[in-house]
Amino acid sequence: PSIQNLGAINILCTDKTGTLTQDRVVLEHHVDIIGNKSDEVLNYAYLNSYFQTGLKNLLDRAVLEHVDLNVDECRLVDELPFDFQRRRMSVIVEYEGDNVLICKGAVEEIYSCCSYYQIDEEIYPLIDMIRADLFEDVEKLNTEGFRVLGIAYREFPRQKTTFTVEDESQLILLGYIAFIDPPKESATKAIELLSKTGVEVKVLTGDNGLVTKKVCKDVGIPFTSSITGPELAALDKDEFSDKVRKCEVFVKLTPNQKEEIVKELRRQGNIVGYLGDGINDATALKAADVGISVDSAVDVAKEAADIVLLEKSLLVLEEGIMEGRRIFSNIIKYIRMGSSSNFGNMFSMLGASFLLPFLPMKPLQILANNLLYDISQTGIPMDNVDPELVAKPVRWDIDNIKRFMMCIGPISSIFDYATFALMWFFFNAKNYLNPALSLAERNAAASLFQTGWFVESLLTQTLIVHIIRTKRIPFFQSRASAPMILATLVVMGIGIWLPYSPIASILGLVPLPGIYWIWIVAFLLIYSIITHKVKCWFFKHFEGA
Repeated sequence: PSIQNLGAINILCTDKTGTLTQDRVVLEHHVDIIGNKSDEVLNYAYLNSYFQTGLKNLLDRAVLEHVDLNVDECRLVDELPFDFQRRRMSVIVEYEGDNVLICKGAVEEIYSCCSYYQIDEEIYPLIDMIRADLFEDVEKLNTEGFRVLGIAYREFPRQKTTFTVEDESQLILLGYIAFIDPPKESATKAIELLSKTGVEVKVLTGDNGLVTKKVCKDVGIPFTSSITGPELAALDKDEFSDKVRKCEVFVKLTPNQKEEIVKELRRQGNIVGYLGDGINDATALKAADVGISVDSAVDVAKEAADIVLLEKSLLVLEEGIMEGRRIFSNIIKYIRMGSSSNFGNMFSMLGASFLLPFLPMKPLQILANNLLYDISQTGIPMDNVDPELVAKPVRWDIDNIKRFMMCIGPISSIFDYATFALMWFFFNAKNYLNPALSLAERNAAASLFQTGWFVESLLTQTLIVHIIRTKRIPFFQSRASAPMILATLVVMGIGIWLPYSPIASILGLVPLPGIYWIWIVAFLLIYSIITHKVKCWFFKHFEGA
C-alpha cells in the first residue's frame, strides 16, 4: 500500500543535504580564525577525516578529495566517535612527537570546549568577547550558504593512550573549514509543484539555521518560522505540539527529535512522508506513514524506508505522489463500483427469490455474469483520472464509501425490479404458473426471465462504472481511457451475443425478442441519468464538490 499512502501525504518532511542541495559537497575554504588561508587547518582536518574509523560522511569525503597528504609518519592512537549530542568527533594521532587530539565539529560545540585560540604560532586565551567576534565571521559564511566546521586540537604526552570525551576540553581553536553544497536547480520547481498539489514541505536538518535559511530562500521554502533542536527540547508537550504544527524549518536536530516531530505530526491527523538517506534519518523513516529513501542511501535507511527512489529528487517524488493519487483514485472507483453493485444485487436477489416460483438466475449464469463483469473492470487500473481528483491529498474514508454504496446501490435494484416486472408481465414469464402449459413451455418462460435479467444485470453493471468513475458528466466532460472503453464494449458485446450463441443452451440462456432491446436501451438511458443525478447530489452533499 506504500504507493497509495504516498498519494495521501499532506506533509513531506525532508532533510536538506542532497534533497534541496546537489549532494556535491566541496571544500571551499580552510582558514585560521582571522580568515587567512591556513594549510595547518587543512592538515589537521585531513588527519581527522583520514583516521576516523566510522562511516565517512560527505564532509569527510570532501576533505579527503581536496588534498592528498602523506600520513605515513602518523598513527591512530584513539578515537572519540561522533554523536548527535556532542555534534563533534575527535581522533588522537601520533603527530610531531605528541599524541594530538584533533577535534572537528559544529562551530558552537567546538567553541564550548575551547579555552584558547591560535594565530600563526601564537596561542591566546579565548575570552567571551573574542568568542563573540569570532562567531560573527562564521555567521557571515553561514549566511552565504557555507557549512562551517571548527577545527581545534590539544597536545597530550605520548604516555597517555586512552581518551574520553572529558579530554575534549581546554582545546586550542585553530580555524575553520567551509563547504558549499549548491541548491538544486530543480528544487524550486519541485517545491512549487508540491505546494500546488497540497503537500506542505517541512525541512528537518541537523545543520544550523543560517545555512538552512540560505538554502530555503534559494529554493522557495518559507522561512517565516523555524526552531532549533535545543529550543524544542526545552518545551512542554503542548508547546512542542504547537511549534511542530506551525514551523516550516527545524534545525540542529538530533535523530530522536526528527522521529518525535514526525510522530507528533501524525498525532495531529496528518499523513506524513519522510525523505532521508542517512543513519540519522532511520528512526524518522520508520515513524512516518511513508518512509522514502534513495538507492544511494546507507543500508539502514533503505531498510527502514517503505519506498526507495532511484533518483534523489523532489521532482521524482512529486511524480510519485501524483501517481499514487491516480492509483488510489482508480482503486476507489473499483471499490465504489463493486460495493454499490453488490449491495443492489443483494436486494434484487433477495426479493426475486422471495417473489418468484423459480430461480431468478441459475448458478452457472451467476458465475458467467460475475466473470464477465470482472473482465470489464480490468481496464480500471489504466483509466484516466480527472485533474480535480488528484489536485489534493486523498485518503481512505470508509464511511464515505459506505454512504456512496447506500445511495447508489438501491438504484440498480430499482431497475432490476423493473426488469422483473417487464419479463413477468410484458414477456409473460408469469406463464410459468399456468398449469395448462407443458413443463417444457413453463421452463421456457423461466429461461426467458433468467436470460432477460442476466443481460440487464450485466449491461447495467458494466456501463455504470463510466458514471461512477468521474464527478463530471460522463462521456462528454470526462472520457475513460482506451483500455477501459475497450473492455466495456467487449463485455457488453459478449453479453448481447450470448443468448444467440452456440453455448447459450449450456448457460441456460434463450434468444430474446427484438422489442426487449428497445426496453433495455430505455432502461440503460434512464438508469444512467438517475445515477448521474444522485452521484452529483452525493458529491455536493458529502464532499462539497
